[in-house]
Amino acid sequence: MVDMETLVSLCKRRGFVFQSSEIYGGINGFWDFGPAGCELKRRIKDSWWQRMVQERNDVVGIDTTIIAHPQTWIASGHVNSFNDPMVDCKGCKRRFRADDMPEGYVEGKCPECGAELTQAREFNLMFQTHVGATADSAALAYMRPETCQSIFTQFRNVQGVSRKKLPFGIAQIGKAFRNEITPRNFIFRSREFEQMEMEFFCHADESEKWHEYWIEERFNWFKAIGVKPEGLRLRPHDQGELAHYAKGCTDVEYQMPFGWSEMEGIANRTDYDLNNHMRESGKDLAYYDDQRKEKVVPYVIETSVGVDRTALAVLADAYREEDVKGETRVVMGFHPSLAPVQVGVLPLSNKLKEQAQKLEIDLRRHFVSEYDDAGSIGKRYRRHDEIGTPFCITYDFDSEADHAVTVRDRDTMQQERIAIDKLLGYLRDRFDRA
Repeated sequence: MVDMETLVSLCKRRGFVFQSSEIYGGINGFWDFGPAGCELKRRIKDSWWQRMVQERNDVVGIDTTIIAHPQTWIASGHVNSFNDPMVDCKGCKRRFRADDMPEGYVEGKCPECGAELTQAREFNLMFQTHVGATADSAALAYMRPETCQSIFTQFRNVQGVSRKKLPFGIAQIGKAFRNEITPRNFIFRSREFEQMEMEFFCHADESEKWHEYWIEERFNWFKAIGVKPEGLRLRPHDQGELAHYAKGCTDVEYQMPFGWSEMEGIANRTDYDLNNHMRESGKDLAYYDDQRKEKVVPYVIETSVGVDRTALAVLADAYREEDVKGETRVVMGFHPSLAPVQVGVLPLSNKLKEQAQKLEIDLRRHFVSEYDDAGSIGKRYRRHDEIGTPFCITYDFDSEADHAVTVRDRDTMQQERIAIDKLLGYLRDRFDRA
């Protein structure tokens, strides 16, 4: 498997991920996605949304604000309990999570310089801000640490307008913020990130059945986007590690270069959230079941996955190196549905620029395509291998006479001569087969 240093280098070189504010020395825990990276993220989100919302009749979507009423986070428990234990080094002034120290750490000593550490103290992970013209306590607000709470607070409105009956889900993709003590492992644990969450509301007596259903469904999605099954596993939580609101939880984990890591949590949150918001707000969020003739507070099965973590898993999983005639070829073997560029159009000479650009514009209506005339044809092939382009199309001097182009397959490097009027069907067939 690729090591993190190599992967981070490729991500910068090929425009997947840049360090935020790099010209000022960067800011720890924040990352910017470049042209290839933002396209990869968009395709991951599109795949999730299609599978979770568009292809189902029992899930609807919403898009809510990053800043919610401060009482939201009191009801959810984040104000009082969303904490990590923090220690500081009296020597080098580094800060660490007391419950997540490096292997071989000597208690009470800094793992970096060996100096004495402070006593552990609780550190709330929410970013604070102020709403309005004054910065006093009355204007205090928080950047959301998760996207799900607004799904709970909007439960009654969404159920009413969508006319959905139990069981049904509400899905959302959006930014979240956590003031991590020690952000690390590139984009895996950062302070600003995107989540894809779905809360599935059901009767309490059906919650275990739906929990098992969503565990299998979410595991299968990772395989569907091309992540190798041998790099995935399911890990049920022990009773001792369950969140206080959860009846059960199972993580989808991926074997990252730094070890097995959580990609997605599928949890039975019971009726904890709706009950808390009803108590704090004084509003009735219960559901009346016409068939059962009873009023209930639904149980909730939550599926929560990070877009950035998924992108990192896809990047690590796609990376491979091959020896080609004594030279190393780096290939990002993305599933075609996720590739930032699906089709590259490469004129053999600048004299063919006009015809090649016209072809690329025609293909752009059907695929994410890119016109590329910079450098030799060999260098252009290698560049597209490194951003994972499944097919490169070369428009050469013979194309004027035979009205055909050469299509190169990323994975096999085999080349095939295809008539231009058959090209769209040829490409569609290969994308459908992937």
